[in-house]
Amino acid sequence: MAEYGRDIKPDPRNYDLAARIKYMDAHGVQIHVLTLNSPPWRFLEPRIGARIAQVVNDAAIAAHKAYPDRFYGAVVMPIENPGLALKELNRVAGQPGIRAVHLITSHIGHDYLFEKDFEPIFARCEELGYPLLFHPVNEQVIGHDRLDPVTSISNSIGYPMEHTTIAAKFIFYGILDRHPKLQIMLSHAGGAFPYLAGRIDRGFTRGKVLKRPFREQIRQFYFDTITFYPETLRFLIDFAGSDRVVIGTDNFQAMDVEPTWLVHQLKLPAADLERIVRGNALRLLQLT
Repeated sequence: MAEYGRDIKPDPRNYDLAARIKYMDAHGVQIHVLTLNSPPWRFLEPRIGARIAQVVNDAAIAAHKAYPDRFYGAVVMPIENPGLALKELNRVAGQPGIRAVHLITSHIGHDYLFEKDFEPIFARCEELGYPLLFHPVNEQVIGHDRLDPVTSISNSIGYPMEHTTIAAKFIFYGILDRHPKLQIMLSHAGGAFPYLAGRIDRGFTRGKVLKRPFREQIRQFYFDTITFYPETLRFLIDFAGSDRVVIGTDNFQAMDVEPTWLVHQLKLPAADLERIVRGNALRLLQLT
């Protein structure tokens, strides 16, 4: 990034593997799936973005080789050019430690995910069995111009609403109908989607015929546990099922929580607890 005039000063735990392992051990985390922190695609032309993606993906593979029981990687791609993005995905597909694909929810206020040229990437991910992991970029979230960043509303509301929107659109645009084995991981507990699902379903069924029932398609979503209230987490588990919820963390950032603290507040049956803290992620990432 410094070469392209955008030097960054990341937390050492974002590049020093020994420092990251020390953090993981202190918080009871066995495995981290490494993703790119704040993808820079909006700053870079696709050709340069392709090089950045190669650097990051190769580093994730190297991290896995160095610590095969601690680190795995999610593919990053220069999303402004679907052709280059697919080329990079194919370059690293099947490489040691690669288990997912990491994407931003929108790009400069643009729904790039639902354009026709991007769909071959979904088809390839489905073929590979790679789930899609999503995260927004701060200044691109829905309503950013109205969400006061000083009070962190852009983070607290804007980020979750990005996940709410893309979840609905994956169903509305027929992506999940056409790719029934595609698995999608929604951070921020899926935003408001679990709470609004009935209303969204009602709106869809009044104006659009789905090939598969709305609630059946919801089963292609996974949700993390970052709800902050145990009552909200219990609702999420009841809504999605204990087999579709995984542990989330904000990795030493502003919204971080102890990884398993919240789920332990619920006194879940042992089988449900095991699914959420371990089993679901192992299955989703094909680590079993």
